[in-house]
Amino acid sequence: MPEIITTIAELRARVAEARRWAHQDGSSDAPVGRVVLVPTMGALHDGHLRLVSSARDLGGFVVVSIFVNPLQFGPGEDLDRYPRTLDADVAALEGLADVVFAPTASEMYPHGPSETRVTAGASGSLFEGASRPGHFDGVLTVVSKLFNIVQPDVAVFGQKDAQQVHVIGRMVDDLNLPVSIAVVDTVRESDGLALSSRNRYLEEDDRLAAVTLSRALAEAAEAAAAGVGEALAAAHARVAAEPAVKLDYLAIVDPETFREASPDHHGPALMLIAARVGTTRLIDNARLTT
Repeated sequence: MPEIITTIAELRARVAEARRWAHQDGSSDAPVGRVVLVPTMGALHDGHLRLVSSARDLGGFVVVSIFVNPLQFGPGEDLDRYPRTLDADVAALEGLADVVFAPTASEMYPHGPSETRVTAGASGSLFEGASRPGHFDGVLTVVSKLFNIVQPDVAVFGQKDAQQVHVIGRMVDDLNLPVSIAVVDTVRESDGLALSSRNRYLEEDDRLAAVTLSRALAEAAEAAAAGVGEALAAAHARVAAEPAVKLDYLAIVDPETFREASPDHHGPALMLIAARVGTTRLIDNARLTT
């Protein structure tokens, strides 16, 4: 089983020890002393485990953080409802992670919600940021704290949270943080539904309707060669055919800027979708070429 650590001081000491041991041993094929971080909020599913497996493949000392970060939840969101399954999560990480960092909120924010925040700027006010004001400021603040606590060489994130990946990458570039970001493709169910901790909230009928999101993305990708407008039209038509899906946003963006692609955009693009299915809000995305 991975070692469970709950305090910042103990984790820093453990990472330092791992680096020292790696330098003395020198037997790893990976760069000596490499530390890889996988930040999560727990309730781990196969998508998370794919991230940790990718981290393990990179070699070195693997730290998985499990922390439900209150700063990224807005009023009326599901902070209290968010599943906490630490024992099951730790068991699932056997053979994949060296350490699980599972701090309490009081350990991460000993003086209450921190007054100092990392802001996501304009990129963080669009799409998920518009639907969930302040969300990405909370994400960047806790990720920057984790980077400072663990001081990883590499941090691993999932493409499913594409906007999160973008704003974290911008933070790393803008603040010259000494960490590389590795992005792992979205893991899906056999019918195409992107794996998410929130899928467990879907009622049976809603679960059947939820696959509309990935089907809309697939149909947009097929239509994308004809242009941005045609791709959007195809996706909107698929969503409109399923009344149980209540669309929040559907957009095609330039992956470099995360701004909406112009109608005459040609080249790589990213389609984003967010919708409520029953009481559960889901997001997904797909790369396409227009």
